[in-house]
Amino acid sequence: MSSEKPLVYLILGAAGSGRREVVADLIDGGLAEGDKAVVLLSTGEAPSAHDEKLGTQKRWTLMEGMISAPEDALVGATHIFLVADGRGNPVDQIEAFKPWVDVNGGELGRVICVVNCRLAEQHRELIAWYEACIHFSDVVLLACREGVANKWMSDFQNRFKDQFFPCHFELLKAGRVKNPALILDPQPRRMSHYFDEADWLVDGADAEDDVEMGEGDDDEPMDGEEEEVEVTQAEDPYMERLAGGHRIKVIPDIAKFLES
Repeated sequence: MSSEKPLVYLILGAAGSGRREVVADLIDGGLAEGDKAVVLLSTGEAPSAHDEKLGTQKRWTLMEGMISAPEDALVGATHIFLVADGRGNPVDQIEAFKPWVDVNGGELGRVICVVNCRLAEQHRELIAWYEACIHFSDVVLLACREGVANKWMSDFQNRFKDQFFPCHFELLKAGRVKNPALILDPQPRRMSHYFDEADWLVDGADAEDDVEMGEGDDDEPMDGEEEEVEVTQAEDPYMERLAGGHRIKVIPDIAKFLES
């Protein structure tokens, strides 16, 4: 096994969006000779015709807010593709994914979101669901575009570009990307800082900011008096919870729309 940490990729999107077809394409066209990929599929995901192209596969599940997967899931692998449960809450899975990667000695490659354009066009309520996924994503792949108006796809992309989202958008063609190696490049392009080093706030300001106080400032502590400073950790808006434990930002239940 290589001494380097395996790169771990999280694949977001609704069930039935062709995510496993995308993973098969990335493995086939994006890995070098000698690389070994392992694909982790949620136990909630039904079998797919593309499974035979995925190579080594294992199953994972979300239990009490934690990812449970075989202990040897990362052993000997250079690239891990964890396909999220396409019927579950992506934020819950992302929250569990980060510590799982750290504990298992992996390194985050990228978060990739596959958008079912037909589903999103038919149900405007799902825009909020995809906004949550794309907030954490480095790459957004537009799939299932048959019958979807070009204007809708342009408007969908512009929604995020107008907010200066740095993620890379690309249209899938027959389930394939233009350049698999480019998609797998681990350079971060996501809006969220959840996977980065913790940001700390001092009295609501960035801890790295220098606050200069002039002489005679009324807020300057007296000699011998210790100034009380509140230090808190900055939290991703999708991870924030109310006192009762419920998330502040609520997203739709994707399973209800898939069943309809």
